Amino acid sequence: MGMTIAQKIIKAHLISGDMTVGSEVALRIDQTLTQDATGTMAYLEFETMGIPRVKTELSIAYVDHNTLQCGFENADDHRYLQTVAAKHGVYFSRPGNGICHQVHLERFGKPGKTLIGSDSHTPTGGGIGMLAFGAGGMDVAVAMGGGAYYITMPKMFKVNLTGALRSYVTAKDVSLELLRILSVKGGVGAIVEWGGEGIATLSVPERATITNMGTELGATTSIFPSDEVTRAFLKAQGREQDYTPLSSDADAVYDRIIDIDLSTLEPMIACPHSPDNVVQVNTLSAVKVDQVCIGSCTNSSLSDMLKVAAMLKGKTIAPSVSLSISPGSRQVLSMLADCGALADILASGARVLECACGPCIGMGFSPSSAGVSLRTFNRNFLGRSGTKDGQVYLVSPETAVASALTGYITDPTTTVGELNIQLPETFKIDDSSVLAPVPAEEADKAEVLRGPNIKEFPKSKAFSDSLDAKLVLKVGDNITTDHIMPAGAKILPYRSNIPHLSKFCFEVCDPSFPERAKAAGDGIIVGGSNYGQGSSREHAALVPMYLGIRGVIAKSFARIHVANLINSGILPMVFENPEDYDKLSQDAELRIEGIVSGMAQGKLTVTDRTTGNKFNVLCSLTERQRAILLAGGLLNYTKEGGQ
Repeated sequence: MGMTIAQKIIKAHLISGDMTVGSEVALRIDQTLTQDATGTMAYLEFETMGIPRVKTELSIAYVDHNTLQCGFENADDHRYLQTVAAKHGVYFSRPGNGICHQVHLERFGKPGKTLIGSDSHTPTGGGIGMLAFGAGGMDVAVAMGGGAYYITMPKMFKVNLTGALRSYVTAKDVSLELLRILSVKGGVGAIVEWGGEGIATLSVPERATITNMGTELGATTSIFPSDEVTRAFLKAQGREQDYTPLSSDADAVYDRIIDIDLSTLEPMIACPHSPDNVVQVNTLSAVKVDQVCIGSCTNSSLSDMLKVAAMLKGKTIAPSVSLSISPGSRQVLSMLADCGALADILASGARVLECACGPCIGMGFSPSSAGVSLRTFNRNFLGRSGTKDGQVYLVSPETAVASALTGYITDPTTTVGELNIQLPETFKIDDSSVLAPVPAEEADKAEVLRGPNIKEFPKSKAFSDSLDAKLVLKVGDNITTDHIMPAGAKILPYRSNIPHLSKFCFEVCDPSFPERAKAAGDGIIVGGSNYGQGSSREHAALVPMYLGIRGVIAKSFARIHVANLINSGILPMVFENPEDYDKLSQDAELRIEGIVSGMAQGKLTVTDRTTGNKFNVLCSLTERQRAILLAGGLLNYTKEGGQ
């Protein structure tokens, strides 16, 4: 039986485990990346492990999230990241050099290699045939130290593309169409491989948009073949030597196959407040637009920006609209300036922001009260924009520009004239903002600089055989990591200060949660389906752990978050009977006995001491995961010699 692309890369990097769906496999990791919102904690964890030098082929620390320096906190974190990276063998991408996924795709990604990053959109690298996973910072720290990355062997989905996109219909529309088909839960436990004759019509930036948005499906990752399109992209970046052809076998077997005819697609739009709340753009033409934001790791490539400039050239945005544009990298911004496209963008009335994540994570440019904001981003969760009642829609750059010009949601296919842009044969290469680490022989002399906002890593508690805990919070379905641990300019500067950060935990759902959790001593959270979807931020597990949360019971979990819970020493449990969710009330006193044997059997009994009701929960854990939990988290387990 033939193999898929992902199966081939997994086999080549397999350290241990059985490549049977549902089994745990351990993978050798070639490259890692971090960003500053999650990176500070990842390097504090790496330092705690006591390993002097990273053991990967390449590790890079990017600064792209916390770039607003309103006080000393972010600047101190950046200084820490630069110095800790230099000491331990990690390259450092300076603030302003660009968004981690865009820069990594341009300058460092390699087909056939494995990559994990402390950012959920690391699967962007699948656009050039990398097997790239989003992960928690602790998993990244372990990989930097030479440890394996553990995943549950996924199912394999195949999306066959035929035809070609019409003018003004885009890769973003392909992603939104698949979200419409599968939903934000439809890719859970699967790797999505893209193939079919239609992929030859898609450039690497278009493929990267699609693999980036695959994260919103809940997929383990997404991947394209590495073909002549890939070779041309790498050649244009001066990296043709990094090209390796990759394709699936003709007799590869998939668990699900989805067919999409590119030529029949219409411009799509995701309505508030979920990426899968998708309809055709032309159904919303009466909706007035207040704000438009173009950029993010999803749509900030040179090709995206050149199309934006071409549509804006000689025109002015509607008086009622505020338009921001964030190029994805310094390379993109510089090339826009060199060819005159930047002048066309500025002349339209747009505001050009820094080459960073910016508005995508609520770092500036928040919409007005109840304002309608069209964004070329990947997420539109409630409150993520920085405005709690902001009405955020996800669109392609073409739809964004068309709407900015009219002041209403506008189908870009109604625009007069074809949209033809010409990409250069070679890209402008300047890696001067990527700083190399000090030589290994000089590392002992390198000083790591820490500011007062950088606090010690919080200590977790090992499990005993019984637990008495209060149900301190009950929430519904699709709780995201933005609900648990919000981002934004007010909160992000404290990512390396867990005690202060804890004040904002679950602020969106219940501002009283932090105080009630601390008062409870040991606590349990109860959630609905798809608990923990969204960002890979491990703070959504670390902060509840700091506040005393020992377990989470949910109807189902998102992949990365359940791994982060285990790494933080929090027991994830799934209702055996989902109807038991309705029988629980906040503030109930819960008791779990026989934890050690129950973990081994995969089932525990929970007693609601308030009502006397008993119910079963499932805890499908590997032997290694049980050992991590019983040790009180991954760092404790690693210190004790666990692998």
